Amino acid sequence: VIRAKISSEKVVPASDDPLDTHKMIRYEIKQIKMFKGFEKLKDVQYVYTPFDSSLCGVKLDANNKKQYLLTGQILSDGKVLIHLCNYIEPWDDLSLSQKKSLNQRYQMGCGCKITTCYMVPCSITAPNECLWTDWLIERKLYGHQAKHYACIKRSDGTCSWYRGGPPPEKEFIDISEP
Repeated sequence: VIRAKISSEKVVPASDDPLDTHKMIRYEIKQIKMFKGFEKLKDVQYVYTPFDSSLCGVKLDANNKKQYLLTGQILSDGKVLIHLCNYIEPWDDLSLSQKKSLNQRYQMGCGCKITTCYMVPCSITAPNECLWTDWLIERKLYGHQAKHYACIKRSDGTCSWYRGGPPPEKEFIDISEP
């Protein structure tokens, strides 16, 4: 999981095998910050993706030096592979809560399991689960819950959604009858 600026792109062979006709796109990146994976790699210079979107290849903007949050897999040969099933988002499109959560909150949820709810009925089956309902409510995986909440393990071992971010803009006055 890294924040990176895309420097350039180049189409390269997928392997050294001359009979393999598959191509990859090699994006040269400038790593700005690594959030996860430093135990395996210290600095990432290139990320690879299949050339074809039909093989889950990702198209990134290499012309404008755009910054992205990139997640992917580290292969046995040390290459970093990204594809459509990874979470890849332009850095400027992330919410304040997502940016803050990358530094600390998400790792507080490593003992938690997120269960996606696609249709009702759905429920959690263990106390360390958080129910992800963006698809059910908004018909998209990365909706309001993904942008503004983090699944965090509490001191009693249970997990629940935590909303980080700025305080509400308006003050609410509790009006009750005398």
